[in-house]
Amino acid sequence: MRMYDIIAAKRDGGKLTKEQIDFFIGGYTRGEIPDYQMSALAMAIYLRGMDAEETAWLTAAMAASGDMADLSGIEGVKGDKHSTGGVGDKTTLIVAPIAASCGVKIAKMSGRGLGHTGGTLDKLESIPGCSVSLTEQQFIRQVNDIGIAVIGQTGDLAPADKKLYALRDVTATVSSLPLIASSIMSKKLAGGADCILLDVKTGSGAFMKTLEDSIALAKAMVEIGEHNGRHTAALITDMDTPLGCAVGNSLEVIEAAETLKGGGPDDLWQVCRALAANLLSLCGKGTLDECEAMADEARSSGRAFETLCRMVRAQGGDDGFLRDTSRFVKAPCRREVRCGADGFLTATDTEKIGLAAVALGAGRETKESSVDPAAGLHVLKKAGDKVRSGDVLAVLYAADEAKLDAAEEVYRGALTVSQEPPAPVKRIFARVDRGGVTML
Repeated sequence: MRMYDIIAAKRDGGKLTKEQIDFFIGGYTRGEIPDYQMSALAMAIYLRGMDAEETAWLTAAMAASGDMADLSGIEGVKGDKHSTGGVGDKTTLIVAPIAASCGVKIAKMSGRGLGHTGGTLDKLESIPGCSVSLTEQQFIRQVNDIGIAVIGQTGDLAPADKKLYALRDVTATVSSLPLIASSIMSKKLAGGADCILLDVKTGSGAFMKTLEDSIALAKAMVEIGEHNGRHTAALITDMDTPLGCAVGNSLEVIEAAETLKGGGPDDLWQVCRALAANLLSLCGKGTLDECEAMADEARSSGRAFETLCRMVRAQGGDDGFLRDTSRFVKAPCRREVRCGADGFLTATDTEKIGLAAVALGAGRETKESSVDPAAGLHVLKKAGDKVRSGDVLAVLYAADEAKLDAAEEVYRGALTVSQEPPAPVKRIFARVDRGGVTML
């Protein structure tokens, strides 16, 4: 088998075989296929696409290119919830404890923030003492004991994806649907969960900016999961405005804890309730209506909050900070961003709001950047709200005034104020499963 023939076949619009896909993923991972040939194939895929079967084979080959998590030592159904990334997206800290408190085993590997999107690991590490590094034995034991562990990636999961993504990043082939879907799902397959719920964000703060593209990505990922024996579904949720009010690591932990205690912003709970119910239903806990009631009870009874506290405590963290969130360290500098005109806040560029948080110190510009756990912002006015001159739109928090100056400029550039009220904001657009797309 020759790489030249595989490139030519895809260049001419042909369908690749499973054997051909296994050959080039294995060869490229081992360093036997040079970057220039893999670049040519990536461009051919970008231009010609892949069908559902090819994409599923590609994903399985990428997942098998390194370690595959063995969760056989965990009793019961293993569920996972994955978000495609956004601003203020602290849903894992709410949804995972709800699911675990209802009997689903959550053995989750999460990531760090990069660019305008936040990361669950950075949020957990803002809790004093909380570690996101466990041995395999500790990980399995903790999930069996309390139903949940959230840690960083262990071992060498999907190394083919790391190599291929770095190549796509410099060859203008990132925005290829089969390559995006296989990149995300290869890590999910390697993570070992039985059931996978995808939270596919759509809008200005998401990777996919349009509803049409977000649904297409969700369909591709659901097909991959089902083809590879994982029960998979997706919700399409809004990222045209930040989720909740808090953006920043300890600020989001505080908001997540308050939400599990029965408070928190309505929009955040609306999305988390839907995600939790869908994950529970996917894992065989009942109908969607029954699982919504289960999620409500897990929250109102305090079981979900106690599950989060137990997880944090098991991972070395001080859960007293969750019980009394006033204990979190506050940023030394604070600034209110005020509105300059009367009208309606008709739109927000959520990616810019995320970049404002990065400017404050809450996120990373590169993988090597450090984060300030206390930095971030509170969004007080959102798209659709009526505003008056002098109203506080947001409160910024940082280590120094210079960061506040830079972030305020970016934040103001993210807002549009008009005289006409906008259409009502929709939070959840669609559900995608093996039966198709249901608009909500």
